Amino acid sequence: MSEYVRKYTIVDVFFPPAIPVPSKAYPPHPQECLQFYPRDTEILTFNDDNKSYYGKRIVVTGQHTKVSNRYIGNDFLVLQVVLQPGALYRLTGIPGERLKNSYLDADLIFDKDISLVKEQIFYATSHQQMIKVVEQYLRKLICRSRKVFHPLDTIANSILLSAYENHNLDWFAKESCLSPRQFNRKFIERIGVSPKVFMRIVRFCSAFKMKNRFPEKDWLTIALHTGYHDYQHLVKDYKDFTGMTPVAFTELEYKAPERYFGDAEI
Repeated sequence: MSEYVRKYTIVDVFFPPAIPVPSKAYPPHPQECLQFYPRDTEILTFNDDNKSYYGKRIVVTGQHTKVSNRYIGNDFLVLQVVLQPGALYRLTGIPGERLKNSYLDADLIFDKDISLVKEQIFYATSHQQMIKVVEQYLRKLICRSRKVFHPLDTIANSILLSAYENHNLDWFAKESCLSPRQFNRKFIERIGVSPKVFMRIVRFCSAFKMKNRFPEKDWLTIALHTGYHDYQHLVKDYKDFTGMTPVAFTELEYKAPERYFGDAEI
């Protein structure tokens, strides 16, 4: 299972009816997910898209490169299956670039058995039981994987786990037994973005989470600790991925729903 699933994230919150639930500006993370909503669903929008996505009980999200605005209900529970790099491509056979910045109904991608999973999760009595139901289904999916493992998948995972190091793309290509051009093409196919963009998202996300974990740290310290040459390079990534400066986006992050309970995304 660990070859396909990196982690499970569960958010289970209840806001009293009299309290308006704030929206969540969710920045790009280096991940693709399968998400289950057994109670209230969420509404999702992108700043550059006039569409609203809502009412979905099981959602597939590809690699995101921009902020998604999420509006949750008062009684909200989500089980997020965070997949290993390349796992969604292996499970579905769908090229990653087609799923980039996606928020898709899983019924359109997976077989009819996923509707049964939806029902079983709805009646689950604990978080552990929900995970057990999902893992039973994932084992079936893994047995029917559309694409085989490639060394590039391990390389992508190495990039994900080594956010603070300077990586040489030629070295990664050699380790994948590919030419630099082939490596770039297959990386986009399997992950959804180029290795350079993926590395930037990994580094940006590390800085974003470090500021949440250590709000007292200044931005220059965070920039240098997470592999940036200077503060201005950090600012560029923040503007490219969120459209805002680090300070402005952090002020928006302080209004996220989890802040109501004294929590932060770390």
